[in-house]
Amino acid sequence: MKAVIDANSCIGCGLCASDCPEVFEMNADKAIAKGPVPAGKEDSCKTAAANCPVQCIKCE
Repeated sequence: MKAVIDANSCIGCGLCASDCPEVFEMNADKAIAKGPVPAGKEDSCKTAAANCPVQCIKCE
């Protein structure tokens, strides 16, 4: 699984990095995905995507 963030829509709230720091981190004022979702972290990735206030994260 991998996480994809629409950088144009990201408002930089940091919620995804709080929900799933293994996958997301803040880079200046935007969130970025660090790479593939590690085994066992799929649910946290999906939670981060669901909690995003602008729904700019997709877990594929």
